[in-house]
Amino acid sequence: MTPDIQKILDGDQLAGSRLISLLENRDRRGIEMLKAIYPRTGRAFRIGITGPAGTGKSTLVARMISHLRARGLRVGVVAVDPSSPFTGGALLGDRVRMQGHEADAGVFIRSMASRGQAGGVSRAAREAALVMEAMGYEVILIETVGVGQGEVAVAHCVHTTAVVSIPGMGDEVQAMKAGLLEIGDVFIVNKADREGAGELTQILESVVGMRTYAPGEWRPPVVQTMALRNQGIDRLVDFLFEHRRHLESTGSLADRMAANELHFFHQLVLDMATAILLRDSAELHRLRNDLCRHAIDPYAAAEELLKKRLPA
Repeated sequence: MTPDIQKILDGDQLAGSRLISLLENRDRRGIEMLKAIYPRTGRAFRIGITGPAGTGKSTLVARMISHLRARGLRVGVVAVDPSSPFTGGALLGDRVRMQGHEADAGVFIRSMASRGQAGGVSRAAREAALVMEAMGYEVILIETVGVGQGEVAVAHCVHTTAVVSIPGMGDEVQAMKAGLLEIGDVFIVNKADREGAGELTQILESVVGMRTYAPGEWRPPVVQTMALRNQGIDRLVDFLFEHRRHLESTGSLADRMAANELHFFHQLVLDMATAILLRDSAELHRLRNDLCRHAIDPYAAAEELLKKRLPA
């Protein structure tokens, strides 16, 4: 075991940050290190915090950190920020809003760029969560970018997904859209002191109640919070852990973890295969030029490339 890997397993945040940076940059050294620490992953409780932009997710996460720390839990946070259109880097707004926890060795916050990936969660975000797990963090919060109902990718890398909404942002319609409704294990009405909070809560409860639940199946609760006033957070955390206990007691946790692993495996296969297929070459340049000149159709070009680059 190398000294760097041992430092990560010992919880060294600087070593963990270096590894996450390598993974973000797709550096092969990072992949090899992640392979080495992988047996120490899979123990943390991963929670996804998603929902439209402007719902106060970052403030909510900052309050959740405090409440989790009060319960004696070590907390890792992966805050996926929008990528800068100029540099591709994260804008780091979440990191600013979570100031106050940076001096706490029991909290590790990492902001990272979405890098244009659909669903609000970059591939490196899941890998960062794995690094934090190996470092000994017991709860990992993954906060997504906040682009609306398309933010469903987070459900593939967490155990429990909390969907945040607020009154007055068209969430009444948003709540009825399939994507976010289907992935929500807990629904949060934040900024509940605003006008319309009661109505939005009723709508969400009504939509949740439209489903048919088998005996013993989890029915997502709707909880009101006021993150700025630090109200409703303990109740929210209780619901999240109640869901975790439900998954464990029903055997669903193992199924969910296995499904997440398979999803990530499939994504890696697709990414690696795409990199091989689109590897720069004279042949690829010729096909691209032919496409631009309409000398070949896209289907024939794709078939030709596949035949030449994939073994029969």
